[in-house]
Amino acid sequence: MTHDSRRISQVTTFAASLTATQLADLRSRGHTRHFRRGATIFIEGQVSDRVALINRGRVKVASMTDAGEELILAIRGPGDLLGELAAIDGEPRSATVSALEQLEVLLVDAGEFAAFLQKNPSVMFHLLRLLTERLRDADRKRVEFGSFDTLGRVTHRLVELAEAFGEPSSRGVRIALPITQLELAGWIGASREAVSKALRVLRSTGLIETHRGEIVVLDLGSLRKHL
Repeated sequence: MTHDSRRISQVTTFAASLTATQLADLRSRGHTRHFRRGATIFIEGQVSDRVALINRGRVKVASMTDAGEELILAIRGPGDLLGELAAIDGEPRSATVSALEQLEVLLVDAGEFAAFLQKNPSVMFHLLRLLTERLRDADRKRVEFGSFDTLGRVTHRLVELAEAFGEPSSRGVRIALPITQLELAGWIGASREAVSKALRVLRSTGLIETHRGEIVVLDLGSLRKHL
């Protein structure tokens, strides 16, 4: 199997869209805080009072269904902004954010974030683009639920994770993300058993390898074509 040796991530984060001066301004308005793996940063339904910019580590953004099941909405990493919607409109938070690993974030009070946007109006365009991208992503995922079986949805998530967080290795593209099969199942709206079966199929076709705490995509180009 060949592997994709080029830079994997093509995602532009909120932090990457800021100038050095703007980023320094934002950092001057907040404070750094560390969270252990599994810690909760924001709680769904909680009144908003701050936003968070991820400096190091990754988080899962999730919501609870009426049946009490966790539905993962997204995985966010360094440079990503969290809690901006609730900070802007003042409504309760729409999701719970939890640390998937040791986490370092910049916390900024909602009022300070609003003052930052007023001082740096060009950032509003970047924020609008970010929100638009997330809305489009949500639309794509809704189409996936109606158009793809579990294997197709698992493949989509693996491609997404490889492109966003993948690291080139001698075997292919390494996704070292502490997410369980149950969490992956909650992300694509399937059972853990169905996800396990889909992963077995992808392993048997030589597209991925699975190890404790990581997945290696052996041929990202072929996995994309598998969609």
